[in-house]
Amino acid sequence: MAFSHLFFYATFATENALMTENKYAWNHHRRFNTYAQYFKTLFGERVQKTTIDAGFTCPNRDGKVARGGCTYCNNNAFNPSYNNPQKSVIQQIDEGIEFHANRYRKAGKFLAYFQAYSNTYASLEDLKRTYSPALEKENVVGLVIGTRSDCMDKEKLKYFSEIAKTHYVILEYGIESTYDKTLERINRGHNFKNVSDMIHLTKEYGLKVGGHMIFGLPGESRAEMMQQVHTLNKLPLDNIKFHQLQIIVDTAMAKEYKKNPEVFDLFTLEDYIAFMVEFVEQLNPNFVIERFAGEVPPRFLVSQAWGNLRNDQILQKIERELEARDSWQGKLFS
Repeated sequence: MAFSHLFFYATFATENALMTENKYAWNHHRRFNTYAQYFKTLFGERVQKTTIDAGFTCPNRDGKVARGGCTYCNNNAFNPSYNNPQKSVIQQIDEGIEFHANRYRKAGKFLAYFQAYSNTYASLEDLKRTYSPALEKENVVGLVIGTRSDCMDKEKLKYFSEIAKTHYVILEYGIESTYDKTLERINRGHNFKNVSDMIHLTKEYGLKVGGHMIFGLPGESRAEMMQQVHTLNKLPLDNIKFHQLQIIVDTAMAKEYKKNPEVFDLFTLEDYIAFMVEFVEQLNPNFVIERFAGEVPPRFLVSQAWGNLRNDQILQKIERELEARDSWQGKLFS
């Protein structure tokens, strides 16, 4: 079946899920709109992301916007061992597929995930040279592109919309916070309006769009963090990722944390689970939740780890809490 037909079928099924006997809008038994099930619906089987470091940088590192980067950022903390910009895109994809085959149950299809730094911060011709090899790779059914809203323009959006006619394409923008005071404090280099406008523009080009949020950033109260759900619900997002703030070695934030730890209100595991459940209850049920928490190798952490729990273990705790409350994503959404 052609990709366009699969895409139409998945969209039709999602939009008509409320007509089934299932009480959840996403038409499966889990209490949130899950990333894995979304791809099973779209492609009929498991789809695995394999990450790539294509050697991009960021405009708030090289001086175009600012220097030093976001205060929390150290890409080494989440780059897999096989990612190295000295390797070709194809080599990283091949090693990623082998890595996932050894670590997880086998997937038949893959998404090339351009993750490190801002993966549209280059000329259009450079982007074409970067992405073309991945699109020609057998079993790679699409692209996941992590970037910033100030690294995108209409010319690039048109290019990605052409790719999306034959492949799955999603542009994932770092939102991090909806408050300008926070974005300025973490040296993000743009305000919330910039990312909101780009998310809407991306959607106008018929592209899928994802967002990334961090909870626990300094200067935000828990009430302010919770209030952001209403702002996010107004965005035309397809996917969303949530991370708890973790203080990472070799970052400006690590220096700030060591000097003034009292200005940080980091979540305990129990607090975060309760917070996320309340947040998800109010979240737009059409948003596919890709992850609830970040996972960093302990050697990169300055702040206290949650007992070295893996993401799947945190997810299980969140799902158990949703079940205990007889709650689900969007229960309180209006």
